[in-house]
Parts: sequence; C-alpha cells; structure tokens
Amino acid sequence: METEKIRNLSDGELVEQERQAAEQLFRLRFQMKLGQNEGVKKVRELRKDVARIKTIARERALGLHGATPKSEPSLPPAKSKKSKKEAR
Repeated sequence: METEKIRNLSDGELVEQERQAAEQLFRLRFQMKLGQNEGVKKVRELRKDVARIKTIARERALGLHGATPKSEPSLPPAKSKKSKKEAR
C-alpha cells in the first residue's frame, strides 16, 4: 500500500488495515513453515506495509504529520561587548 493512501485513511481505518496486514503476515509465515514457499515476496511487502502504518499512526499521535523542519543557517552566537568596568 502506498504511503499517500495510508495517510488518507482515518484513525479507525488505519487500525483496521494494520490488523488485516498483521493477520495476513501471520498466515503467510504459517504457510511458509508448512513448506509452501510461494509468499516470500508478499511477506516482505506486508512487513513494510505494517511498518508504514505504524509509523504514520505514531506521527499522528505525536502531531508530526505535515510539519517539516525549516533549515535555517546557523549563525554563530553574538559576542557580547563587555563594558570597561567588567573588563577590569
């Protein structure tokens, strides 16, 4: 599933998609243990989908979605000028 499609899901739909992907992943792993190795590529895709879903859910929980850090050039700290009294 593409990231943009995942971002457009509501929180409830996101939880449901995660549950479905985790269930499919479990079933494919079970089939592989039984000797049916047809789903190796599908297992990889499902693992990545679950990770994407969890990442987006965490971003929403932290309120990070859409916030991109601004890259400002870092300026050296301003030197404070000492008065004549402090210099003595």
